[in-house]
Amino acid sequence: MYKNLKLGIKLNILLAIIILSLTIITGIILAGVLQNYAEQVIVDRASLLMETMNSIRHYTNTQVNPELVDRLETEEVFLAPAIPTYAVREVSEHLRTKDQYSQFFYKDATLNPTNVRDKADKFETEIVQSFRDDSTKEQIQGFRSIPGGEIFYIARPFKIEKESCLRCHSDPKLAPASLIATYGSENGFGWQMNEIVAAQMISVPSSQVFNAARKLRYLVMSKVAIFLLLASILLNLFLKFTVTDPLKQMSSSSKQLSTGDLDIEFEQKTNDEIGILAASLNRLKISLKMAMEMLDDKP
Repeated sequence: MYKNLKLGIKLNILLAIIILSLTIITGIILAGVLQNYAEQVIVDRASLLMETMNSIRHYTNTQVNPELVDRLETEEVFLAPAIPTYAVREVSEHLRTKDQYSQFFYKDATLNPTNVRDKADKFETEIVQSFRDDSTKEQIQGFRSIPGGEIFYIARPFKIEKESCLRCHSDPKLAPASLIATYGSENGFGWQMNEIVAAQMISVPSSQVFNAARKLRYLVMSKVAIFLLLASILLNLFLKFTVTDPLKQMSSSSKQLSTGDLDIEFEQKTNDEIGILAASLNRLKISLKMAMEMLDDKP
């Protein structure tokens, strides 16, 4: 069956196989490349959010806390806004009301927090311990499974670098009375200077990473497919005018020659292989004509 197909059909079958193969190979390669790219985009956005949270932490530490620190001893209820971690968490929750950040979740995952909402779970505890074991680590990122699905996270170590932090976290006897009255004296104490006590973590559902990668992959693959299709059309047109049409014309002329029409002329428009073939057929026609004349001249 294949032998009976025309040259143009054979060429288009070959092109279809090439286009399909290239599309599949491109899709496989892009699946990994674009997922890494989408993942990096999420990391960049999360890193910017992390730096924003740290700026809020610094502002609270240097501007808000000094104004409220004296009231911590006199107030009956602890003034949580004076604490950087509380301020950061509240700001992050407000930021989540924005559509572009609604999927992002920030947490100071702490081994021994004052507020139990900041308590590190088992997975987060391992992250904190990893930072403790290797103080050169600046960031950890990856995927984790939770009951609601899989999430992508980035984590950075949180180290005690200010003496002012130890007032509320070293010894319960030194802590403000309002803190003890609000949270008790069991949690959030025993911290030491330069100790990694928590991990700053930002997480986002992994579907956002995969969806971003999938959209990019489909976009690039569609562009590649369009490019290959256009290239196929141009190649078909090129072969039509330079190969198949001239060959059809030679085939038709050859049929006329075989019926005895020796006045037929094989057009030689180019000097490529098709032109050489046309010249050869013209020489064959001349030789055939001379042979026929010689036969006619014999008695």
